[in-house]
Amino acid sequence: MDAIVTAGGIPQPGEPLYSFSNGSSKALIDVAGKPMVQWVLDALSNSTKVDNVILIGVSQKSGLTCAKPIHYISNQGRMLANIVAGVNKSIELNKKSEYVLIVSSDIPAIKGEMVDWLVETTMQTKDDLYYGVCPREVMEARYPESHRTYTKLKDIQVCGADMNVIHVSMATTHLDTWEQLIGNRKSPLRSAAVIGFDILFRMFIRQIALQELVEKASARIGIKGKAILWSQAEPCMDVDKPHQLEIMREDLTRQKKKTSAAEKRLKNKLVKGK
Repeated sequence: MDAIVTAGGIPQPGEPLYSFSNGSSKALIDVAGKPMVQWVLDALSNSTKVDNVILIGVSQKSGLTCAKPIHYISNQGRMLANIVAGVNKSIELNKKSEYVLIVSSDIPAIKGEMVDWLVETTMQTKDDLYYGVCPREVMEARYPESHRTYTKLKDIQVCGADMNVIHVSMATTHLDTWEQLIGNRKSPLRSAAVIGFDILFRMFIRQIALQELVEKASARIGIKGKAILWSQAEPCMDVDKPHQLEIMREDLTRQKKKTSAAEKRLKNKLVKGK
């Protein structure tokens, strides 16, 4: 399937990452020697399940690279409008396009195998929306200082993923509801209010389990939705605040050093073999 990468956000004065972006795109903030979004593009390059990359919000002049064909789209001004433009481009590229991968530019730790796992897992059924969540214990084991916001349910505490799959029909139906949900995506309680105060109340008193929440929310909106439970934290570790940026910089710098050391050992082994 095609991957739509949303990279239109520009931190404004007073916002947490403004001093790191210098008035430019958040996606281009340096993380361990690369623009943040380049790490995402590298993961998509290594995926066996991605055909095209539709990059929204940065221009071709940015110097970004990807092993898959990149199609640039200018920022449409709102998250939903960006997604709709991306879906329309996917359909333009392939009239038979059914599903698209929506990937945020601020999850630099994802890997190609995570992308493949998500595509393979979601395509086992025919739902309209697949939304990933990460259990609190998984996130805190991987990133103990991340300080994510968790939705506390009857059976589990989760935070949302920033790599999800939708049917292309989602770009034409229930747009008002999507606009509200996207606008409130950082507030689980406000998001719940969009789909019903009865659900909000049961969430507040922690008397609704994850599966029931998905079923009731899907029925209220009029779609078939499915929660994807991640056993890895990286797709849910987005960079919204300075301390999260530093976590990613340190983590990916360590990974680069390990990779470099492994490549050096392999090179030395090959030289000795000759």
